[in-house]
Amino acid sequence: MKSQSVVTDLRRKIFAEVARVAYKSESVASDIEAIPYIITPDEEPKYRENIYRERQIAAERVRLAMGLSLRPANKPVHITEGLDASNIADKYYEPPLMQVIPSACDKCPDNEYVVSDQCRNCVSHACIKACPKGAVSIVNGHAFIDQSKCIKCGRCKAACPYDAIAHHIRPCAQACGIKCISSDEFGRAKIDNDKCVACGQCMAACPFGAIADKSQIFQLIQAIKKGDKVVAAVAPAIIGQFGPKVTPGKTKTALLKVGFKDIYEVAYGADMGCITEAHHYVKSIATGEQPFLFTSCCPAWVELTRRQFPDLAPEISQELTPMVATARHIKEKDPEARVVFIGPCAAKKLEASRTYIRSYVDFVITFEELAGMFDALEIIPEELEESPIEFTATGAGRGYAVAGGVANAIEKCINEYYPGTEVKIQHAEGLAECKKMLTLAKAGKLNGYMIEGMGCPGGCVAGVGTIIPVERAKVTVEQMVAKSAKSVPDKSLEEEGERLTRMSPPENPTL
Repeated sequence: MKSQSVVTDLRRKIFAEVARVAYKSESVASDIEAIPYIITPDEEPKYRENIYRERQIAAERVRLAMGLSLRPANKPVHITEGLDASNIADKYYEPPLMQVIPSACDKCPDNEYVVSDQCRNCVSHACIKACPKGAVSIVNGHAFIDQSKCIKCGRCKAACPYDAIAHHIRPCAQACGIKCISSDEFGRAKIDNDKCVACGQCMAACPFGAIADKSQIFQLIQAIKKGDKVVAAVAPAIIGQFGPKVTPGKTKTALLKVGFKDIYEVAYGADMGCITEAHHYVKSIATGEQPFLFTSCCPAWVELTRRQFPDLAPEISQELTPMVATARHIKEKDPEARVVFIGPCAAKKLEASRTYIRSYVDFVITFEELAGMFDALEIIPEELEESPIEFTATGAGRGYAVAGGVANAIEKCINEYYPGTEVKIQHAEGLAECKKMLTLAKAGKLNGYMIEGMGCPGGCVAGVGTIIPVERAKVTVEQMVAKSAKSVPDKSLEEEGERLTRMSPPENPTL
């Protein structure tokens, strides 16, 4: 299956090599130190100006893949520094989750207007006339912009008849919907961890692969090798991720080969959630008892609300997310089970690290990280036999994976359980749009609405850990929803839904 970019190829190689060491190595420290030389085996560099920088970057990626922080730039530290603390079966990542790898950052221009060679030095000189600060002049027969005078208004670009003026924006900063990326004193990207909600869109946007999140695959494999009963709770977006011919039955076979003992459908937890949310809307929102209700399934959206609109935080649904509700269901059935959420979302790692979630969700990995585990064991899901599998979730729960799917599922349940009830729905995708919607809600413009926020444009299928293009993933999920045996869950499951999804979080939910 064709990959999306060389950056994703390199990330997958790192995950595969780290997983290979975790599964097979008898000399972990030396084999970890050797990974950068496996990634860059030749004397000729492939992607950077020299092999030493390539190996330096690979070394930092290895540390992040092991859940460790980056090494300091001003002192000698081995790749395996802190290995003993990570070579265990119980460990969450060292915060922060998202980090910029300094040696990988190319110091992209940040909000800069530059004249290209398309300039024809036309008689009009519209660019010069348009500039309110006199920053544009003619130098050596071409327009030139004095950056010390430029106020970034863009009027010169708009005036140029040849589109000869380019607006350079750092890709990671442009992708961040809440503007938490700036520049450090060396011109490298810098993440404000007090604002970051771990959506991962900066990581997906960086063409140099300079931003990466931390992984638990190393610790997960230790748990598998230890003999723990490790089970997989898979997000509905997994459909199609490993190829169009990979059915849920083949996915289960692949997961069993990796070392999982069983597989559960996270859409089951979504079903339980949309049942209780439907009742909540009718009893509390439609009656005016509560102004509006925010969905809680996207951790990036929830963190944005709590951090930047704290006065609106009480309106966030108290329902446990599908990930946690499913994990709770699994733990009730088998208290010895260790639950691994597998999905496309980096922010789920942030959610699972909260103290009141840890008793349910033991590990979170992305599809990208799972692919690395498959590669380490030379597992090709498409070539495997089918394993018997019972997935009982409905189309409503499975539809949570795409933008608008949560609100749509709740609306379907309301129409089924309370025919004739007027349902007001709003949804936003991408943090910039989510912030606009929160502003409207705060101004009282959305009273009476069920409000769905998704941190990634496109919904969960657009999470940074996805493998296939977002549009293809969206279509695949929608096809699965349409083929589901049942459209909405039975109202008779209300009691079970209430039991699985209701839990009062602590006063400080970010801990």
